Amino acid sequence: MTRSLIPGILAMAAIVVASNILVQFLFGQWLTWGAFTYPFAFLVTDLTNRFQGPSAARKVVVAGFLVGVTCSLIGTRIVGEFGPLVTLRIAAGSGAAFLVAQLMDVHVFNRLRAGSWWRAPLVSTLAGSTLDTAIFFTMAFSASLAFLEPGNDVSWAGEILPLLGWGPAAPLWLSLAVADWLVKLSLAIVALVPFRVIVTRLTEKVA
Repeated sequence: MTRSLIPGILAMAAIVVASNILVQFLFGQWLTWGAFTYPFAFLVTDLTNRFQGPSAARKVVVAGFLVGVTCSLIGTRIVGEFGPLVTLRIAAGSGAAFLVAQLMDVHVFNRLRAGSWWRAPLVSTLAGSTLDTAIFFTMAFSASLAFLEPGNDVSWAGEILPLLGWGPAAPLWLSLAVADWLVKLSLAIVALVPFRVIVTRLTEKVA
């Protein structure tokens, strides 16, 4: 590990830890506060990729993954009102979603890095965010994957309700996934502002 990776690793670790804490607190009917912090992990990955390349970005991702695994292990030991704060399915879904989505982000960003300044961070974050949401909510709550943790009753997530309260009938977990995905898409656009500002300022310093 080189010293130049430390800022990215610390930023990624802070986002992962904060998101694991804030996911315990609801925001409205479909979201948790963690939904608003986690997407900035893609910003950290993209900034590392921009300045230090894909290899460095992958190292920051792996560091974030290890921090996430540690948080999940701690969560499995904490018992709340309805059982462990983190179940096996949630831990597996969270870890798999983070690793696959962030590595996808690194790959897409690197392929588009020579284009317009906004294209690589926006497209890579949209691709990674979509993959992240799909993997996590499917692994954590889909009835078709109940065999992953037979003793964990997630039947509540399969309750059929109008999508986001007004759309077609769908399992509850799909509403949770769509709400999470929409937040990620919105923050992907918002994150372009700090991305542009940071890249511009650091580039000027080097010049």
